[in-house]
Amino acid sequence: MPYAFIQDVPANEEMYAKVRAHLPTQAPGLVAHIAIKREGGLRYVDVWESETAWEQFRLAHVEPAVDQVLASYGLPHDHSLVTTEPVEVIDVWCGALPTPM
Repeated sequence: MPYAFIQDVPANEEMYAKVRAHLPTQAPGLVAHIAIKREGGLRYVDVWESETAWEQFRLAHVEPAVDQVLASYGLPHDHSLVTTEPVEVIDVWCGALPTPM
């Protein structure tokens, strides 16, 4: 069963790019990831094949990358500043982007 969430983080595009640079190019189980600029930070909309696939990738790759990037800014990795809302997937339709953003 697909697992999806919306996550708001107090980060900017530069921080996102640095975290993304630490992540592998392949994310097993990832269906779609969208990063959106919003007031106060960024919003991620993710769809994964399962919650287990997300948790495995998060623990193995995302958390260490975020720790490293935030430490480079002298910031703590404070999960209380992040809001995550699970959402129910009705449909996923992905087109191809001409080049990475």
